[in-house]
Amino acid sequence: MGTQDIRQQKDAAAMRRFTRQVMQDVQALEYMLREGMFETDVRRIGAEQELFLVDDRWQPAPVSMDVLERSDDDRLVTELTRFNLEFNLDPYVFAGDCFRQMERQINEMLGYVRGLAHQVGAEVVMVGILPTIHLSDLGLDNMAPMPRYFALNDAIMGQREGRPAQYQIRGVDELFFQHDNILVEGCNTSFQTHFQVTPDEFPHYYNIAQLIAGPCLAAATNSPVLFGKRLWRETRIALFQQAVDTRSSNLYLREMSPRVNFGTDWCRNSVTDIYKEDIARFRMLFTTELDEDPFATLEAGGAPSLRALQLHNGTVYRWNRACYGITDGKPHLRIENRILPAGPSVIDEVANAAFWFGAVHGLARKYHDIPSIMDFDLAKSNFVAAARLGLSSQMAWLHGESVPVDELICDELLPVAREGLAAAGIDPEDVSRYLDVVEERVERNRTGAQWQIHSLARMKRQQTTRSERLSALVEKMIEAQTEGKPGHTWELAAFDKKMGVRGIMGTRVEHYMSTDLFTVHEEELVEFVAVLMDWQRIRHVVVEDNRHRLVGLVTHRRLLRYLAERSAVSPEHAATDVPVKDIMIPNPISVSPEASNVEAIQLMRKHGVGALPVVREGQLVGIITEGDFIRIAGHLLDDTLGMPDASSESDASSESDASAESDASSESDASSESDASAEA
Repeated sequence: MGTQDIRQQKDAAAMRRFTRQVMQDVQALEYMLREGMFETDVRRIGAEQELFLVDDRWQPAPVSMDVLERSDDDRLVTELTRFNLEFNLDPYVFAGDCFRQMERQINEMLGYVRGLAHQVGAEVVMVGILPTIHLSDLGLDNMAPMPRYFALNDAIMGQREGRPAQYQIRGVDELFFQHDNILVEGCNTSFQTHFQVTPDEFPHYYNIAQLIAGPCLAAATNSPVLFGKRLWRETRIALFQQAVDTRSSNLYLREMSPRVNFGTDWCRNSVTDIYKEDIARFRMLFTTELDEDPFATLEAGGAPSLRALQLHNGTVYRWNRACYGITDGKPHLRIENRILPAGPSVIDEVANAAFWFGAVHGLARKYHDIPSIMDFDLAKSNFVAAARLGLSSQMAWLHGESVPVDELICDELLPVAREGLAAAGIDPEDVSRYLDVVEERVERNRTGAQWQIHSLARMKRQQTTRSERLSALVEKMIEAQTEGKPGHTWELAAFDKKMGVRGIMGTRVEHYMSTDLFTVHEEELVEFVAVLMDWQRIRHVVVEDNRHRLVGLVTHRRLLRYLAERSAVSPEHAATDVPVKDIMIPNPISVSPEASNVEAIQLMRKHGVGALPVVREGQLVGIITEGDFIRIAGHLLDDTLGMPDASSESDASSESDASAESDASSESDASSESDASAEA
């Protein structure tokens, strides 16, 4: 997808011409394979580093184009959104100190990008999913201004025929939402590795890469939180698949692969098996102007670019992808591993890469026919299990046995990876340096994902809001990444109350709103509202209909007024079952999640209300109250007076998986308020 002059093609004749070109490229590839034209005397490795940019409040900073304008290094390139960047590493021969060179270059490039980001008031973060990202960050105004991205968005949305993408991810928490563009893909960043192999060994090495996808992912998970919800240990896997999924939801029993997929079977014969399957299964999304006849190039003694085939291949996102390339005029084949997330630190990323390269090379030497000893669906289920549960997952392994993934990694895969790296001539000190990081991480059960979950649990016991926890998480990541220590040695993140007031000035309602709501229907009993307020210690109950649309609001004050008036009437009238609709504030003032918190405070003050229901696309998604802001002011007052923070007395050493969700819906906010409605 690196080429810019592509377009979503609605001209059927042009699409047919492009399809013909893709088919011709496959034929040229087959010819080159038969004639032995590929590079076979060297094995190279490479990597791509994706990054997030954040502002001084740890929110996504859409300044990538400003950073690129200041860059003179062509290895630094755009990504899908204005708050993502990517840099490509130089390839290294798979031998000697290649991993040390890789680590050094990543650190050099990170320092370079960090310096450019600082010039525009931003910071760099390496993480699979940025904890502080929100849905309002994913509008088309935040898409990087590159034709290929808009063409991809138009093509994907065109195949959906205008239907928004539906997202459903269930973990400890549940997340259900829909979105009308592909920028949700920009929530993900990865550390992609490339392994050059010969054409003859490609099927075997590719199958090994598929085999170890689950265990390698389990050891590297770093994406457990999206929009404040604890989902999968590597939520990237589910999120990316759904972001570019064009399938209908009414296919019944029909089997149909998403464009992001693990595959359907082992590679049996040749790399062309993969290309042919993807061409057969997935429609062309783009065309581009092509002036190359691959056979004419071959006849002239050159290596064809196979540009049409590569363009289509760039729109099918296998987690292990086949890649064709040319180095110094000689074609080669690579396996691109897209499984590994970014972060938590540079040494972690290189350790994950060394583990993957070593395990692929070592297992390829140890086993010679993976399809004969393991069913493909077991490898696929291992991958999904690892994404869901990380190091807590069970793996189906060779010859049918089932084993905890941490035991599999430590007892079998790490020793095989050490052998594989030694056989490649990797410096012994480097083998120990990187694989020891993986081993210690697995033994301590402290992946980047676990660190995030434990940190959030600790901060929740400090009576913090969801926004405060997520911001503190990113702040600690940046600090620890700058120090360069492996993630399993990091101290847990803690909330600094000074951050509360500074953060609120630049954040939105969605960062502080309560999402765990207690609501009623307008036909329910008023007395039920009273007991609900008492049981849950809340002062506002939102009224919604069966489609989750905002209907009204019952405040503590309005309920007290009703009860006082009822006590003054006759006993017969007092016993009447009164519905909520008779006392609620109809059409209450509401706010969108994208509104700034300053706007919300001004709206509360203007209308004299203590709570604002939060509505997105007509549906109730949360509530924000004066209590949410009073607590922030309390942090400021404590700091000004030098008073200790009582919330810090909780046991910070405990690491239970407590909820990362906010408790704000059950917090008391003793504000007085008028019965303002939308007509006020």
